[in-house]
Amino acid sequence: MKDKTIISLNISRLGYDETLARIIALAGARTPSYVCFANAHMTVEAHLDKDFARMVNGAAIVAADGTPLLKAYHWLYGIKPQRVAGMDVMASLMPLCEREQLPVYLFGSSEKTLDAIQTRMRREHPALRVAGTCSPKFGAFTPADNERYIREITASGARVVLVALGCPKQEKWMAAHSKQIPAVLLGVGAAFPVYAGHQRRAPAWVRRWYLEWLYRLAQEPGRMFKRYAVTNTLFIGLFLKQWLQIRVAQHGEK
Repeated sequence: MKDKTIISLNISRLGYDETLARIIALAGARTPSYVCFANAHMTVEAHLDKDFARMVNGAAIVAADGTPLLKAYHWLYGIKPQRVAGMDVMASLMPLCEREQLPVYLFGSSEKTLDAIQTRMRREHPALRVAGTCSPKFGAFTPADNERYIREITASGARVVLVALGCPKQEKWMAAHSKQIPAVLLGVGAAFPVYAGHQRRAPAWVRRWYLEWLYRLAQEPGRMFKRYAVTNTLFIGLFLKQWLQIRVAQHGEK
C-alpha cells in the first residue's frame, strides 16, 4: 500500500496490527531504522522546515497519530486509516517484545519516569528484558554525548529503542543516528509519562469523539494553548490549500 502525502509528510497506510508486525520484523532482523508518529504539530514543523520533512519522511513508517491527520487523510483521498498512536503502540509492543525475546531500551525523560516505567514493565511483563535506560542531559547534545549514547545503546543489545525527547528533537536525533544502531527506534514522546502513570490519558470515549485535544489542553493549558491555537490553525490552512489543489487538478483532468 503506497503512502499518501498530507501537506509535507508521506503518511503510512498500514493498519495498527500491520504497523506492530512491521516494527517487530525490523527489530527481529536488527535493521537500523526508525518510526515516527505524526500529528498536526509535526506536520506543520515539517512544512516550515524542509530538512525536518526529509528526516521524518526517511522513517521506515510515518504513522498517522493525531486526529487531524486521520480526517485530512479521509477528506483528501477518501480513505479512513486506523489511528496508530505512539502511546498505544508502546503498550502493545511490550507483550510482543516479551514473547519474541526482543530487548527494549528506554532513551529519554527523567530518572523518576524511567524507574516508574520499569516497575510497570516488571509487574506486567516479567520476562521482558530491559536492555538499558538513559535519561540524557537537557538541551543540545554534543558530538561526544551522541557518541556515548550510541555506544551504550548498541552495546546493550537492544532491538527496540523507545525514544522520548519530544518533537522535533527526537525525530531529528533518530534520523541522524539510526544507521549507527542495529535496532528499530520509535519516537514515542509523551508516551513515557503516560505509561509511567505520571500523566493521565484521555478516556476512550473522549478519544472516540475526537476530543483528546481538549483533554490535553485542560491538563497543560500553558503549553498546549499555543500549539492548538497557532499550529492547528496553520494545519487547517495548509490542508485546505492541498484540498483545493487536488480538486482543481481533478477538474482539469475531466
